[in-house]
Amino acid sequence: MWKRVAAGREFHFYLAGINNQNFLMRDRETGSWWQQINGKAIFGPLQGTTLELATGDELSFGLWKRESPGGQVLVEVPKYSKEYDSGWEPKVAKLPVVLNPGTLGARDVVIGLELGGAARAYPVDALVKQSPVQDHVAGQSLLVAVGPDGKSVRAFLSQTAGGPPTDLEFFRKTGTDDWLLVDSATGSEWNFEGCAVSGSSQGKCLQRVTALRDYWFDWKNYHPATSIYRR
Repeated sequence: MWKRVAAGREFHFYLAGINNQNFLMRDRETGSWWQQINGKAIFGPLQGTTLELATGDELSFGLWKRESPGGQVLVEVPKYSKEYDSGWEPKVAKLPVVLNPGTLGARDVVIGLELGGAARAYPVDALVKQSPVQDHVAGQSLLVAVGPDGKSVRAFLSQTAGGPPTDLEFFRKTGTDDWLLVDSATGSEWNFEGCAVSGSSQGKCLQRVTALRDYWFDWKNYHPATSIYRR
């Protein structure tokens, strides 16, 4: 998800094409073509310009509604209903893809993230079986967790804020219906939003790391040097 402002201007985009099953957008103001996955203009007057990333989540509706009970839902405009292509996904899924050599299936779903110039892909199947995952990317401690719905994934820097950073190790709390993590340093309890809800760390929140749910072929093509998390 990208902000529509770049180079001091606001833009309006529309779907202009598909590049290896990744959207190509075109802005009405300059006619530049933009790549969906990295927000970069790849052709036109603004070639090389990159849109600013907007913080967002890909959550199940139930979990989102629980966290944001007053949130609003974007729905289709009735008079344009016939213009929405509901069969696009099944049709595109049958098309061949360009894939650099790798050890995952082309359509395996991964959670991809970039940190300190390094890219890493986490197969969703592995995350579901192991969550929470403790990892290190570009020398930074990372926490990747599957939420209480068993589907949604978030990533955080697993370090204390303020003063010299201290790495934290997290474990799922058992014996309760609530989804909580417990850190080994203070015994504080943390929710899926990355905030401590009890203990000496109560009120503190971990720094979020932007994570993208994507097909492996797409993530690999645009992050050729990516590593893959292994259990």
